[in-house]
Order: sequence, then structure tokens, then C-alpha cells
Amino acid sequence: MRRTSRFLSCSSILERATNVKDSFWLTSQHSISTSGPDLVNDGSSSVRPPFSPTGSSSVRRKAEYALYKGKAALSVSPVLPTFREVDSGVSRVYKKGCVILTFWPVVGVRKYDWQKKQAFALSPTEVGSLIGLGPAESCEFFHDPSMKSSLEGQVKKSLSISPMKDKTGILLNFSVVNNIQKTNERFSVPVTKAEFTAIRTVLSYVLPHIMGWTQAASPQPPSTATHTPKEQIEERPDPSLEWGR
Repeated sequence: MRRTSRFLSCSSILERATNVKDSFWLTSQHSISTSGPDLVNDGSSSVRPPFSPTGSSSVRRKAEYALYKGKAALSVSPVLPTFREVDSGVSRVYKKGCVILTFWPVVGVRKYDWQKKQAFALSPTEVGSLIGLGPAESCEFFHDPSMKSSLEGQVKKSLSISPMKDKTGILLNFSVVNNIQKTNERFSVPVTKAEFTAIRTVLSYVLPHIMGWTQAASPQPPSTATHTPKEQIEERPDPSLEWGR
């Protein structure tokens, strides 16, 4: 069975150049960092707040699931939606959340080019497609960052997920064709059954978070959100996200 969808691109994450240490050179690697954006943050700021010895919420945290393979590296990380107050004591989703898949090309043995990353933002529906993917099924997503603009079709992203022929896991193939820069970048990441199970498990966990449902169902602290008059709120998806146009 083959499922397709058409969407646009979300903001990117960390940029840095370094080698992967020998201790991390495994078929796969699960990494957790205590610096950078929150585990499921809104992506609104890249500034790390000062450390609080009391363990308060001012300390921002980042967690990702990373795989380091022979041809490319891959990380999976979530981004929460942002809310905006539309009436006294009432707020709603202003920018949708997503799950970012970031790919880096290999440049040598145990080395990756952290500056040449490419990102693919999965919408909640696309996340659901991966969660429900059967062992013999495949799916493919297409994103156009300039959809419904004069540059539509100039940059095309495609992500395909298909089972390996030997049935030991799945293969993620990601390509970015940029007709403006005359480039065609391709990434291929084999994922074992255990790794894909871990990915689907974390996707199931973060899905209600990126939809805003967890936040909406939780006790709400006193609002500090920027108030926007109800009549100024447009009832449409956020155009800055890939699936919003």
C-alpha cells in the first residue's frame, strides 16, 4: 500500500561541525542533550536560559533520537505548537507543531558534515502514517517549500519509507532537488526493526503534544500569552508550515 501527501518545510535545527566519537560509532545511536531547545519546544527561541540550581523550568532541555549510518546521519526531534490568546482566558493553536527529521551527509569514516543538513518536517497526519505503517507497507511524502508562490516547484523534497528486501528493517530515502541552486541531494538511511520500533514509540508519545491536545487538557497556569482581538485571528492553518497552504 502506498500513501502520498503534499506539504511544505518547517524550520531547521542545530548547525555545528564535529566528528562522531568512536564511542558513538554504532549501527545506531540514541542521543540526549541537556542544551538547546526543549524536548518538545515551540522553536520560538534558540537562546539557552541561565542554569537554575533549584531545577526550575527555566532550564531548557533537548532530546532527540539519532542514527549514525554509513551514508548519512539522521535525527528525529519534536517541536511543540505555539498558542495565542484569542479572548480573555482562552488561547488556541497559532502555529502547528511537527516532528523534524534532519539528515547529514557522510564526509569520511565516522565523520559527517554538520553544516550541510537538510530537514523534513512531518505533520501530525504524516506522523500518523508512520505510526500505522505495516511491516510490508511503504509510504512517500512530497513537500514544496514554495507552494502557491511564484517559486513553486523550484525546490522539491521527497521522503520515502519502504521495507528492506531482506525484511530486516526499513529504508528511508530522502531527496532535495533545488532547481535554483542546481543541486540534487540524496540521503539513504537503513533503519533496523528495533530502531523503527523506537521511532514509532516516540512518535506515538509526541503526537498529542505537537497537536496541542496535551497542553489543552492540562491545568493552565496564569496566562502570559500575547492577547490578540478575536476578530483579528484568521481561521486558517499557519502558512509558514509545510502542510498549511
